[in-house]
Amino acid sequence: MIRYALILVGGFGTRLRPLTLSWPKPLVEFCNKAMILHQIEALVKAGVKDIVLAVNYRPEVMVSVLKKTEEEFGINIHFSVETEPLGTAGPLALAREILGKDDTPFFVLNSDVTCIYPFEAFRDFHIAHGCEGSIMVTKVAEPSAYGVVVTKPGSTVIDRFVEKPVEFVGNRINAGIYIFNPSVLDRIQLQPTSIEKEVFPAIAADHQLHSFDLPGFWMDVGQPKDYLSGTCLYLSHLTAQHSPLLTDPKQNKWVYGGNVLVDPTAEIDPTAVIGPNVVIGPDAKIGPGVRLQRCVIMSNATVRDHSWIANSIVGWNSNVGRWTRVENITVLGDDVTIKDELYVNGASVLPHKSISTSITEPRIVMCKFCFTVAVYKNWLN
Repeated sequence: MIRYALILVGGFGTRLRPLTLSWPKPLVEFCNKAMILHQIEALVKAGVKDIVLAVNYRPEVMVSVLKKTEEEFGINIHFSVETEPLGTAGPLALAREILGKDDTPFFVLNSDVTCIYPFEAFRDFHIAHGCEGSIMVTKVAEPSAYGVVVTKPGSTVIDRFVEKPVEFVGNRINAGIYIFNPSVLDRIQLQPTSIEKEVFPAIAADHQLHSFDLPGFWMDVGQPKDYLSGTCLYLSHLTAQHSPLLTDPKQNKWVYGGNVLVDPTAEIDPTAVIGPNVVIGPDAKIGPGVRLQRCVIMSNATVRDHSWIANSIVGWNSNVGRWTRVENITVLGDDVTIKDELYVNGASVLPHKSISTSITEPRIVMCKFCFTVAVYKNWLN
């Protein structure tokens, strides 16, 4: 049994703006459930009782929201607040009192990762090999864009890590989910430290690090294009599992192509055509003749008559006017209004903005011209 887990929540969520200007990234919905709740539910299923959230931005918002989660699952959620960014390893040292409370292993995971979370099988794998650490790895088609995990021939023991290899050395990459024995805490100082660049190579050098192949899909959903790709993968997984969460096309003629997840409180006009790969949140309203595909419509949003939305995210409380076309990774923040008969192409629109002219080229639409250059640069980074 593994009792403890740490989730690396991090900071401002700049990659997922403008959504994270309204909510901390872990509380942004992914397929109609806060990102972090997908992970917490899977950890609880694996027997975890104490979860540490390593945060350095707006912890007070998460405290109030996740209090209900504690009560629902009978767990303890601890907030480990960084006064300065500590990287991906420093937060483990900051949470030493909890993670090192006894000699049992603990989970560590990045909050941006979505997959099937096979925590029970991963736990059993780690206990069976008995070494200090385990990394969950996933196969990718183009490994040259990543850091590749190379194991010893015929073994799960990790030999080395190769960053963006020019020649093929393997196709397994770090999936952002780990298990460690408490002894790993002796390797980490309370200072900014990289788990990938500093801690992993040291453990591998001692032949104490193993890799576990992740079955099924995987995606880092920390930026809009990957958020949409991850949504498609998750919906396809639900379809393969014949999940009752999906909207049944036999009972709802407006479903086209499958992989459609609609909250029961949403209102869908029967003449709309929705799918494939669409998520519609609570209390959303979809008007007559609307066409939706590969997109997410968040809670309380409205899409009016005969509009067409693809490859985009419509944020909470937003309103898309009639005969409007929205596409190419457009992301509308909270409470955005798009007027009738417009074309919006690849725009990132900050909260509370009203768009009255077409946006034909991808760009960031800010509420005020005086929005600081520093924040703009942070966004781009």
